[in-house]
Amino acid sequence: MADALLRLENITMQFGGVVAVNNLSMEVAEGEIVALIGPNGAGKTTAFNCVTGVYEPTNGEVSFAGQPIIRNHPQGRMQRSYLGEYAEHYANQRVLHPTPDHITQLGIARTFQNIRLFGALSVLDNVLIAKHMRAKHSLFSATFRLSAGEERRMRKEALALLEEQNLAHLQDEPASSLPYGLQRRLEIARALATDPRLLLLDEPAAGMNPQETQELTDFIRSIRKNYNLTVLMIEHHMDLVMQISDRIYVLDFGKLIAHGPPEAVQDDPRVITAYLGAEEDYAEY
Repeated sequence: MADALLRLENITMQFGGVVAVNNLSMEVAEGEIVALIGPNGAGKTTAFNCVTGVYEPTNGEVSFAGQPIIRNHPQGRMQRSYLGEYAEHYANQRVLHPTPDHITQLGIARTFQNIRLFGALSVLDNVLIAKHMRAKHSLFSATFRLSAGEERRMRKEALALLEEQNLAHLQDEPASSLPYGLQRRLEIARALATDPRLLLLDEPAAGMNPQETQELTDFIRSIRKNYNLTVLMIEHHMDLVMQISDRIYVLDFGKLIAHGPPEAVQDDPRVITAYLGAEEDYAEY
């Protein structure tokens, strides 16, 4: 895919003798909504962690906007115990292992399977913290309070973002006091505050009822359009996945077993066996 915004090549993540992600290659084009699905323990969140700098993959390369940003190969003791493929493929290339904050600076934001808001802080402060990631003041100007204009700008933009997400009336409330669905929306708003090109959503509909899930589906569509975003999401709610995804990748035991448009994936026998259940139970989607 020549216009891929995100590309994973041969990503393997091995913990001791357990291969959590096994030689995963996938691509996400600019402007797409792509879903990564699979049973619990299939390696989906591990793959997200490799992309966002939380884990250093054992092997493989991640590229963003045409540039390699993450690269590794088996080293030290792992050279002897490596159970994946292409062990020597990246051995002569420079290891790249940026920290999560650097990944965010590049334009990749994420949410988490378990909501990670600053619960004691206000709704507004949660968004302002993310805004500071792209603040234009220096340590000197911040220390001596010489950046009042920059602070006003970030506050104005944070309030505008909350207004767009219908959260402005809750700006002074502690984040932990919000209902679950609104906490999810706030976490996405906080990710949007970093001005990403690529948004990674880890089970955004977890714990939601059918009405909340449909509202989230509409919300994701709207933020793709309004923020010119590309979205990669992990999700178990198949109605959401099938409604919104341009393409789907399916993992099972860390291995890619299928990918393609929703209508092709839902009919793949390997997917039905591994994840989706009996074909007649899935026909409604």
